[in-house]
Amino acid sequence: MGQGDRRQWVALGVLVLPVLLISVDMTVLGFALPYLSEDLGPTSAQQLWIVDIYSFMLAGLLVLMGTLGDRIGRRKLLLVGAVAFGLASVLAAFAGSALMLIAARALLGVGGATLMPSTLSLIRAMFVEPPQRRIAIAIWSAGFSGGMALGPVVGGWLLEHFWWGSVFLINVPVMVLLLVLGPLLLPEARDPKPGRFDPLSALLSMATALPVVYGIKTVAEDGLSATALAGIFVGVGSGVLFLRRQRRLADPMIDLTLFANRRFSVSLVTNVLGVFAMVGLLFLVPQYLQLVLGLRPMTAALWMLPASVAGVIGALTAARLARWLPLPSLIGGGLLLSAAGYLLLATLGTDSGLAALVAGFVLVGVGISLSEALANDLIISAAPAERAGAASALSETGYELGGALGIAVLGTVATAIYRDGIPQGAPEAARETLGGAAAVAEQLPPAEAAGLLHSAQEAFVQGLHVTAYFGAALLVYAGIQAMVLLRNRDRKPAASAALPS
Repeated sequence: MGQGDRRQWVALGVLVLPVLLISVDMTVLGFALPYLSEDLGPTSAQQLWIVDIYSFMLAGLLVLMGTLGDRIGRRKLLLVGAVAFGLASVLAAFAGSALMLIAARALLGVGGATLMPSTLSLIRAMFVEPPQRRIAIAIWSAGFSGGMALGPVVGGWLLEHFWWGSVFLINVPVMVLLLVLGPLLLPEARDPKPGRFDPLSALLSMATALPVVYGIKTVAEDGLSATALAGIFVGVGSGVLFLRRQRRLADPMIDLTLFANRRFSVSLVTNVLGVFAMVGLLFLVPQYLQLVLGLRPMTAALWMLPASVAGVIGALTAARLARWLPLPSLIGGGLLLSAAGYLLLATLGTDSGLAALVAGFVLVGVGISLSEALANDLIISAAPAERAGAASALSETGYELGGALGIAVLGTVATAIYRDGIPQGAPEAARETLGGAAAVAEQLPPAEAAGLLHSAQEAFVQGLHVTAYFGAALLVYAGIQAMVLLRNRDRKPAASAALPS
């Protein structure tokens, strides 16, 4: 392998750094929340904003930032985003109030919106040959899965040795490394003829994503309300106006003809459905480990580690298997494998061993990571090289919407079943969540506490079962859809591509 090829793969390692960090940030905050809440004393509404503002800003700005990267240069946007992300991390770490932390988390969302589409679109520019690009995107996907695996473990270790702000400060050295190595190793890439920038399209894109994600998350947290429905209505209405404007513009922010490409549209929908199912699972499994099986948070995180490691293996295996097997079969097969994992999780009980949970979760992790690594490759390769930033942003926006919908729909279903299983005379806190039931039980005599906890745990497991069956059915549909709709458009398996040595 030549020096140029080796430089490409080293540059890929630089691009994986921010992806790894962003995925760590997605899971680490949950561990820090009790500590920062004790220190800053946020209200319940402020606590929700601390958690949610990051994903709101990320979802609202991804399309704009992806298009901006195509115009001004994806490396330039990546480096600007690294500065913003690093400064916001310092601000968050030393926040002296809940409002200051909310502002810092919002800035982190702005920075994250520049980093994610820039990394994927730069891979499109750096790796022109399909076999090498497939391997590069698989490594990128593995970095994302690896970060989600490391988040709980890193968070648990930091919080045992340092204060809660340390979970944000770990971002700073990684951003500094990116700023040093990025200009040396990463090429610049942009659309040579971007056309006119349309500010109204930019505003409409944000007015579409922000209210929709806000409405969905509000439904997940508080149930259906006028506020949630208003947010979704405003977002959908803005989306309709956005699409109409894109059809009329000579230089649209999003090239809607991309959706006529079956590879692009089917792969995008496949990823959304996969994330939908996966996030619903991630919402319930940690609670099952801690509140049903009684494991400590750090122990629960370690039991979830095999599934995340399996996700890394699934993503890396995808590029290898694609040399010999058709992509539709691989993508669909991965989703069907995940569905089998969900069915295994539907066998869990209040006194089950950990073997079934770990085995089921591993199947889900391997299958979804394998399918999404290949689907991402199809999404990026289907778009023209000059519009890679916009295509990457659409893919990332699909992740955000799929995740929000997964928590809202599957979380709502599980909560409804849980409430139905709690005795009518139980305190409202016990009827709201399993954690609430555990807190109420601590104040009751032993016999009453045991009865309430047993009812609550049984109700929670029933909700988990229904969610697992729902997720399995969804993944079976997504797998069959991928096999059928991608079948006639699939290329022959690509020639072998060697990894760097």
